[in-house]
Amino acid sequence: MEHRTSESGHRMNRIVKLGFVVAMLLPLADVATADEFKLSNNQRIACSRGLAPGKLNTATCKSYTYVFNTKTSEYYRCQVSLALTRDNKEVINVQADGGCTRKQRIFDTDSDYSFDATETEPPNTNSFFGPGGYSMWVSDNTKQRVRGCITISSGLGSDISKCIDMTFE
Repeated sequence: MEHRTSESGHRMNRIVKLGFVVAMLLPLADVATADEFKLSNNQRIACSRGLAPGKLNTATCKSYTYVFNTKTSEYYRCQVSLALTRDNKEVINVQADGGCTRKQRIFDTDSDYSFDATETEPPNTNSFFGPGGYSMWVSDNTKQRVRGCITISSGLGSDISKCIDMTFE
């Protein structure tokens, strides 16, 4: 059995192949023009402590980072905080908060930008309840999504950890 392809069959085959190539290239064009958000590599954590009547101890830790739009040079300053109140036997209260504040563009035109950020901070007293604490910032490189987490020692053999999804104003 001999297989013959007509001239119109060849043309249709070429049109289908060309349509497939165009369909494959379109998503690449969208990716090239999309905004891209990057998280700063310079996160810091600063903690303070206070004593209250009744032998209550309160520790407050704050951490910050920056989220930068590598296309527009617009950026956000993000902060997460955790306050822990305890007595000599138990953790009484834990409060956490956070969010991102929009800042101005660095350049007036869109391009492909890189960035880094740093910030001064108050004196650090991380060892108030033991080994201290740490912060972790995680961002989605494909969309504007950031989560800030703080973990501090309760001083009672366990760590207290809270994560806050950042909101953008």
